[in-house]
Amino acid sequence: MQRYKTVIYDCDGVMFDSFEANLAFYQRIMAMMDRAPLDRRNEEQMRVLHTYANREVLAYLFPDAKEFEAALRCAGEIDYLDLVPLMVMEEGFRETLDALQGRVGLGVCTNRSTSMEMVLQSFHLDSYFDVVMTAAKVAKPKPHPEPLLKVLDHFGIAPREALFVGDSAVDCQAAAAAGVPFVAYRADLPALARLEGHGEILGLL
Repeated sequence: MQRYKTVIYDCDGVMFDSFEANLAFYQRIMAMMDRAPLDRRNEEQMRVLHTYANREVLAYLFPDAKEFEAALRCAGEIDYLDLVPLMVMEEGFRETLDALQGRVGLGVCTNRSTSMEMVLQSFHLDSYFDVVMTAAKVAKPKPHPEPLLKVLDHFGIAPREALFVGDSAVDCQAAAAAGVPFVAYRADLPALARLEGHGEILGLL
């Protein structure tokens, strides 16, 4: 455990299967904007919804500046707490946190904007994490390295002393840019290692 001092987790697709919750969030915005529902069979749309920060997703869906601002206002009116029941925690995640807590620092680095703390509280996970870095706390969210670098600053460690567990190309790019070893969770991406289950990270450490 001496080599790596901190484990940093992405949220969506790593800590939780949040596909249905994220899709429901943007479907509500589409309805509020009098637009046709998003098609879950559109792989590119679903990829963008699941990996990028809220403002970037809305800019993708509403490229017109006025519509983008209107969509932002709609997003601000949605209570994400209503959607939390659609989220499913990944199997073995809590048990892995129990094994890691007190042995390494634990952090979150997500492109969620304002819902992350509420999600952690809803699942009683907030006490595990020393720092929660969201898109709302940085000027440039992932794939820019800024969020990861802020987490490193919080712990006062070098990039090589952390592991970042993610599931998307956005996570992989952010890790590479920050110099943090990347661990792919159920994803075929360039990485130090690939995890099929959360407990496997204990073997890496």
